[in-house]
Amino acid sequence: MPSTLTATPPAGGSAATRKAARSGLIGVALLLALVAALALSLTVGARTTTLPTVLEALTSADPGNGDHAVVLARIPRTITGLLVGAALGMAGAGMQGIARNPLADPGVLGVNAGAALAVVAGIYVFGAATINVFMWFAFVGAAIAAFLVYAVASIGREGATPIKLALAGAAFAAGFSSIMNAVLMLSQEALDNFRFWHVGTLGARTLDEIAQVEPYLALGAVIVLFSGRSLNALSLGDDAARGLGINVNRSRMIAGVGVVLLCGASVALAGPIAFVGLVIPHAIRLLVGSSYHRILPLSMLAGPVLLLGADVVGRVILPPSEVQVGVMTALIGAPVFIWLIRSRKKVGL
Repeated sequence: MPSTLTATPPAGGSAATRKAARSGLIGVALLLALVAALALSLTVGARTTTLPTVLEALTSADPGNGDHAVVLARIPRTITGLLVGAALGMAGAGMQGIARNPLADPGVLGVNAGAALAVVAGIYVFGAATINVFMWFAFVGAAIAAFLVYAVASIGREGATPIKLALAGAAFAAGFSSIMNAVLMLSQEALDNFRFWHVGTLGARTLDEIAQVEPYLALGAVIVLFSGRSLNALSLGDDAARGLGINVNRSRMIAGVGVVLLCGASVALAGPIAFVGLVIPHAIRLLVGSSYHRILPLSMLAGPVLLLGADVVGRVILPPSEVQVGVMTALIGAPVFIWLIRSRKKVGL
């Protein structure tokens, strides 16, 4: 009697299916958390409103209704938090993939500080005054900062190790911030206009200004998202990536262009907000593993949850004034960064 053979699915396929299902559930949870964060951003503040009032203001606003006016005034701030949070989450994940460095982040590595310095220098030297001009200065500053940090960290036989990149980034970030503050002290007008912006704020832009930045954010997001395959290959090492048919230098350059677009446009919109790009990819990596096909889109969802949540807390923590979102993210991110440094040191990185 012929034996019956039972096909057994390979363990790898089962594991991949479980990871995909887990990623899907986490994505749904993050989407729900993002909806909640958007609702809180529109309702919570010095003057609290209700969700029915928000819906009325969005569908049939009454200019004479004070609650409607409050909701409408919060819309640009909420959209800025949504866009900047998504951009910084993806930029941080992209930088960690490009550098193969778990400590990489636009704030920690000085990229945001370089963009901010370039914007302030453009205001002081060239009289820059519009969001479009700010963006181009921010793009140039972010690109120069990324190049300088990576070049300095690469000196030596061991190359750009995580600790060397973190130290070089911290040194350049401190230097850029010092120069920026010196420029601001030389110009009272620049100081008055940007004393809140340069610590990171979501409430400084109008809908028209946000619309001018959106195409650059969208382009940067598309480039970084489609770099997932090459970032996965780079995570195996340069030699292994070449063996898989990846052009290492070109892949890093393309992903780097996407990161610079995201960082530059974010800084132009909200100032140099740190630690979002460090905390979010790490949290996502702990939940779904090391594949950038999962890390990048989930970081795009988780970034605005953190940023909008920090902004809402900053509005109510010290009434009647508010704490800028850049300060709140630093309070959250600094302990996480210290923990990461200590944990990486223990394993010799």
